[in-house]
Parts: sequence; C-alpha cells; structure tokens
Amino acid sequence: MTAQTASHTAERDARAINTRRDHGHVAPGEIAIGVVIGRTSEFFDFFVYAIASVLVFPRLVFPYVDQLTGTFYSFAIFALAFVARPIGSLVFLGIDASLGRGTKLTIALFLLGGSTAAVAFLPGYETIGVWSAILLAVFRIGQGIALGGQWDGLSSLLALNAPENKRGWYAMIPQLGAPLGLIVASALFAFFVTTLSDADFLSWGWRYPFFVAFAINVVALFARLRMVSTPEYTALFETKELEPSRVIDTVRSDWRNIVIGAFAPLASFALFHMVTVFPLSWVVLFTQEGAARFLGIEIIGGVVGTASVVASGYLADRIGRRYLLGASAAGIAAFSGFAPQLLNGGATGEIVFMVAGFILLGIAFGQSSGAVAANFATARRYTGAALTSDLAWLVGAGFAPLVALILASNFGLLAAGGYLLSGALGTLIALGVNKELARRLS
Repeated sequence: MTAQTASHTAERDARAINTRRDHGHVAPGEIAIGVVIGRTSEFFDFFVYAIASVLVFPRLVFPYVDQLTGTFYSFAIFALAFVARPIGSLVFLGIDASLGRGTKLTIALFLLGGSTAAVAFLPGYETIGVWSAILLAVFRIGQGIALGGQWDGLSSLLALNAPENKRGWYAMIPQLGAPLGLIVASALFAFFVTTLSDADFLSWGWRYPFFVAFAINVVALFARLRMVSTPEYTALFETKELEPSRVIDTVRSDWRNIVIGAFAPLASFALFHMVTVFPLSWVVLFTQEGAARFLGIEIIGGVVGTASVVASGYLADRIGRRYLLGASAAGIAAFSGFAPQLLNGGATGEIVFMVAGFILLGIAFGQSSGAVAANFATARRYTGAALTSDLAWLVGAGFAPLVALILASNFGLLAAGGYLLSGALGTLIALGVNKELARRLS
C-alpha cells in the first residue's frame, strides 16, 4: 500500500511536469533518454553486486572456507537473481494488468532499491554466522524479483518507433547501460580499494556503492515514471499494443519465439561475463596483480565497449542486424580459442584481452536487444519480450561466472574458452534454425 501511494504521488508529479511542456509528438530520442537511464541503473546494480561477489563476500560471508571456494559460493548466490527474475515477471505482469504500469514500476524499483540497500547493512559471518549467507541470498532473490518487475516496455517502444533506416541505431541504445554501469561501478570500487586500508574497506568501504545504487534507482524511477505515466505515452503503448497479455497464452502460442529469442544473444551474454565478472575473479585469485589496477583496466574496457556499442548501431543499419549478429558470434568463437589465456600474460595480456573482448562484446551485445521485440505478434509483444529477456539472462548469464571459474580453476583458462565457444555456437544455431527471426532481422 505504501508503494502504491508513492506511485500515485510520483505519477502525479510526473504529470505535473509534463503539463508544462508540449508533447504533441513523442520522439524516439525522448524514449531513448528513459531507456538509457533505466538500463544504466539496472546494470550499475548488477556490477556493484558482481564486484562485491569477488572482493567482499568470500571474506565477509564465507571466511570459514578458502577464498576460491568462497567465491564459488558467492557466484552461486549471484545466480539466484537470474533464477528469481522470471518469477518477478510473472508476479509483476499481473500487477501491471490490474494496477497499471506506473504502480508496477514503482513497487519493483522500491523492492530493487530496498534489496540493494539492505545488502549495504549486511552483517558478516563473524557477527551472525550462517545467517549472513542466508540474508545475502534473500536480498539477492529480492533483487531478481524486482528486476523481473522493472520491465517497462520502453525498449520495445523505442524499437517500434525507430525510423525504418535507423533501427539498428536505436536497437543499440538500451545496451549502452551495460558499459556505462560498469564504468561507474568499477570506478567507485577502485577508489575505495585504493584509498582505504584493507580492514576499512572490508568493514565499511564496500558498502558505499550499494547506497549509491539506491540513490540512482530513485532517480531512474522518477525519470521513467515521467514517461510511462503521461497520456501521450499511455496512448502510444496502447497503439502499439504494448499491454500485458496472459502469460499462459503467450507461452502456448509463442514458445518457439521465446526459446529462439533467448538463445539468439547467447554469444554476447556469455562474453558479457567473460570480460566483466570472470576476469576479475581470476586475477584476484590466481595472479599477483592488484584488484584496483584491474578495475582500472575494466574502466578502459567499458569506454571501449561504449564506443563499440555505438558502432554496432552504425554497422547494423548498413549490413543488417542478422548478419552482424552472426558475424560477431563467429568472431567470439574465434576469440574463445586463444584470448582467455591472455589473462595469465600480465598487464599487457590483460589489457589486450579486455580491449579485444569489449570490441567484440559491444558489436554483439549492442544488437542483442534487436532480436526480441519484432519476433512476436503485436498483441503478445510486451509479455513475450519480457519473458524472452528473462530467459536469455538465465540461460546465457546467470551461471556464467560460476561455470567459467569452476572450469578454469580445474582445467585451465582454455576450458573457460570452451564455455564461451558454446555460447557462440548457440547463437549461430539459433539464427540458423529460426527462419522467421532471420527474415525479421534482415
């Protein structure tokens, strides 16, 4: 009830702002602003938790095991959000249908912000024992449910309102949130790791980024409510039939599109973790390099990734999104055969790995969202896109850091490359099997 009251208040304020402006036409660029803000907020939360899973939780929550095993446990809890995310979508699609998109979005982002802020107050094992791990798992599940609920349809709306000759350009805009979120999260952690003693960092320094994540969620909430709650956007959602449909009916009629749509971006999602979460864990656990220095390399990678995502939009509009997805998957397959070993090559090898990886990631990930919205009938597009996104993250990303670290620690970095290769093959097979997807992405 509190969240619903807050939603009505926020929507009222958003409408008040919009009544002072002339919104005779909703431009794609205006939708893009809300999309970038929302996705950057989501990915900042993601990377703050991911970095803490390597630098903090193995020592704070699992100090009774060795650091490698503690990181395995942390990555297992990390995956819980991706398991819970489809559940969140099911719950919040019902809220959307009964109470409206603004109320759903407010409740979801309050849950996301509350779960994230709760992690900042997490006591360690030495204070409350195994309850520390249990609470961390509960907070992570809360984040996952909220991530399923924060789907606002703006990405689909952006794709559907993009000019005919710039669909690749507008498809890449939501993906900018990933490198931007990585840059900010890595910079925050690098600052605290560098300026604080190890004891102070483990005691309180790591908690600050989670408070920042909560503040960013509040800003993102108002920015997105400002759009989805206005009459112009409501009419546009209805015109494009971006309204919730029954989940059972959507799955029954579009199960093939959901499955293929989830596997089409598998290469980019596998690479996503291979150049963000996994390399940090490998460097911290198996090399003598400092965490702060590698976080600096990740910032460089994030900048390169941002430029590469932008380039993907330019390329897709000239050679076709399907061709670009296939070519980037082939490039990732080649990359998997040699690149992971570079992580044992010192600073130079790490930089080469990260820069090359982020170039490929930007091109592949930049167009991965383009394979979702156009793959469904209009009446089921909103629900179908949400379910496809959840399944794609679960299959391609949820367990990626854990699986890659287990393989690499037991069989070497070449085995982690094999995992990446499997993702590239999954994308190529999905693009080849689904002729309808191929036709729509051309």
